[in-house]
Amino acid sequence: MNAPLAHPMLHQWPVTQRDSLPLALWTAAEIEAACRGIASHDFQASGVETDSRDVKSGDVFIALQGEAMDGHRFIPQAFDKGAVAAIVDRPVEYPHVLVKDTTAALHALAHAARDRAIEAVRIGITGSVGKTGVKEAIFACLDRASRGAAHRSVRSYNNHVGVPLSLARMPARAKFGVFEMGMNHAGEIAPLSAHARPHVALITTIAPAHIENLGSLEAIADEKSQIFTGLVPGGVAIIPADSEWAGRMIGHARACGAQVVTFGRAANADVRLLDAIPAAGGGSLVTADLGDRRICYTIAEPGEHWIVNSLGVMAAVRAAGGDLASAGLALAEMGGLKGRGARHSIPAAGGTALLIDESYNANPASMRATLKALAQTPAVRRLAVLGSMKELGDFADAFHRQLAEPIAEAGLAHAILVGPEMAALAEELGKGAGGSLGKALTFAHCEGPAEAIAALAAFGLANGDAVLVKGSNSVGLGRLVSHLTDNARA
Repeated sequence: MNAPLAHPMLHQWPVTQRDSLPLALWTAAEIEAACRGIASHDFQASGVETDSRDVKSGDVFIALQGEAMDGHRFIPQAFDKGAVAAIVDRPVEYPHVLVKDTTAALHALAHAARDRAIEAVRIGITGSVGKTGVKEAIFACLDRASRGAAHRSVRSYNNHVGVPLSLARMPARAKFGVFEMGMNHAGEIAPLSAHARPHVALITTIAPAHIENLGSLEAIADEKSQIFTGLVPGGVAIIPADSEWAGRMIGHARACGAQVVTFGRAANADVRLLDAIPAAGGGSLVTADLGDRRICYTIAEPGEHWIVNSLGVMAAVRAAGGDLASAGLALAEMGGLKGRGARHSIPAAGGTALLIDESYNANPASMRATLKALAQTPAVRRLAVLGSMKELGDFADAFHRQLAEPIAEAGLAHAILVGPEMAALAEELGKGAGGSLGKALTFAHCEGPAEAIAALAAFGLANGDAVLVKGSNSVGLGRLVSHLTDNARA
């Protein structure tokens, strides 16, 4: 019987190499081949997880063995939560893939995922400030343009486990992969970049985060620049032109054979800010020069730091072959992340107040930027709960004292300082620093979140107030945020 003739107005759907790639994230046979292991059962997995508490139905659980904890202890809990198999270094009674070393297996799975995603353009992001926000922004831009074919590391999975785990989770059919890379000590960025082998590598900024371990800003710039060592041949290095250390980073990039693209306000920036004006809703309307064209777009995120961040985002999207128009729409729709700028309306005397949640991270640069953004936020009164900035070592007292200046510029009605490192700032404010219009600032210095909750209640919130909560994650100010938002839902 002859096949029916195709209608002349219909076109054949183009078949590409990508169409032959699997839909399942991993099969038992694929894990066997990648990790050189032996599978006990046939299975298909929809996810990969290393923490039994976070396992979802369909995941394969990798039982990592650390100095203090052996993941094999938690295999029953992983299967109770829906794991389909485990990757183990010893036989177990559950479906598994037996390997010699589970950490090596995670790395092998990451590299297999990287190499099989034949169309995926990989973007690596590091920097002292703004890594997670910029990563999420780039992902949103590329995901919108690719109709859901972008992949990224979730939360702050940016270390020696998080980066290979994020790679191992990348679908074979992904068109983009966006990976955050962080460090606490020298020598940590290069191995992460070697895992990802990015086509595009972006540094957000250089600031005194982790200066306790690195010793100087020059050393931080050098370490962050190690992301360029993993670039594929001909890869693109995106560097903040306004940084004092821009030349140093450019030198590192060129030594790695990278194409260099700079962004910022500087006159010589390749992606240069032309204008930025406030937009409705608290964001900004940005006009930028990309050399061969000018673009105008809206950023939903408030604050001047996001204006410059957006230039880096656009540079990365363009270098990755993404769509700039879709990127502009995505930036206009982005909201703040939990602990990194999320905004909540909470009950207050006579109405509601605005809560700005920046409780996940803090360093001198991000503190200044966030306090400046607070100053630009419409409010009857502005209050701030500021937690200690960690990992500043011998520089801690000086950096905390220096916050008196941006506090004064923010025009705060009240401030609550939390943590022992804030004693230096409390002493500075006690001298009358930090007030506006010649008035002394009302403040309290608290040991921890519980005291901060009580102090904020004592100061009180009124209709139209804006309160910023910011500090290093270990200070625990997320508890204060949860307290306020839980009361809002009650």
